[in-house]
Amino acid sequence: MARICEEIISIAENTDPMELHGYMSNAGYPFVRSAVAESLNRRFGTGFTGENIIMTVGAAGGLNIVLKTLLNPDDEVLVFSPYFLEYGNYVSNYDGVLKAVPASEADGFQPDAAALYSAVNEKTKAVIINNPNNPTGVIYSEEKIKELAAALEKRQAELGTSIYIISDEPYRELAYDGAEVPYITKHYRNTIVCYSWSKSLSLPGERIGYVVIPSEADDSALIVSAAVIANRILGFVNAPALQQRMVAACLDEKTDVGAYDRNRQTLYNGLKSAGFEPVYPSGAFYMWVKAPDGDDKAFSQRAKKYNILFVPGSSFACPGYVRIAYCVSHDMIVRSLPAFKKLGEEYGL
Repeated sequence: MARICEEIISIAENTDPMELHGYMSNAGYPFVRSAVAESLNRRFGTGFTGENIIMTVGAAGGLNIVLKTLLNPDDEVLVFSPYFLEYGNYVSNYDGVLKAVPASEADGFQPDAAALYSAVNEKTKAVIINNPNNPTGVIYSEEKIKELAAALEKRQAELGTSIYIISDEPYRELAYDGAEVPYITKHYRNTIVCYSWSKSLSLPGERIGYVVIPSEADDSALIVSAAVIANRILGFVNAPALQQRMVAACLDEKTDVGAYDRNRQTLYNGLKSAGFEPVYPSGAFYMWVKAPDGDDKAFSQRAKKYNILFVPGSSFACPGYVRIAYCVSHDMIVRSLPAFKKLGEEYGL
């Protein structure tokens, strides 16, 4: 965070105000887009140029310009449940239809390629994948990504249509125990990536991110052109000028994953000790916990007596579980454990 603040101050002090705060292409500054592409190429062995990158108002802004670009009325977008609730709002913004495909609970909430294959039909335009996943904290493995890619390639050939994976990746940098998050463009050419620095640089209120549209994707040039226009007509106009310059200078900065990891382990062990059944997260900063009696809403309501705030799994299209966010101080995690113990005792755990 100190480096980010220093960079913002330096940019503000050393850049002509007319240049610093002026308009640029709706796709973003060319030098920033090129820097992002070069960074991705170094990290993941990709072959992007600045022309494949559009700077956006966070990953949410990116998702909206992509959906605006791709969807016709009644087109379907598939997503694995549990999923981030706002996907439904984003899809309905453009008269699309969101359909949930259950992830495999028996397989630790990994995506189910066979279920995805069965759900795809002639109306399917895209599949949103959130990796690492909110709310489970699960990282979809490379093996599972390859299975999903194979299923979609087969359905594309059978239906004679293009089906895009929209990879929503704001938690990409938050991975634990040496886990790697697969870069999906390397496994499926019709992939569009939406990224945000909100989590990787701990800047949730600054709303700065990008979209990657690979040249290999079907109708890539047309999608890029349309997405740039969507950036403008949806009201974003362009990603914030100052934040674009800042992230270009901070592409190698990393968040303190160790602090999140400490919280993860303390909370997980505390919940297990209290008799609960949490899913051990591999990424992000959420704990997915089974409701003791299967009623996630009643469980969430009862927890409030102990100043514990859950989000019911029903909100993520997966009842029977709750989500806890552990992006708080470690001291708060420690102080909460007796309350979890008391809550567990109410359920006879």
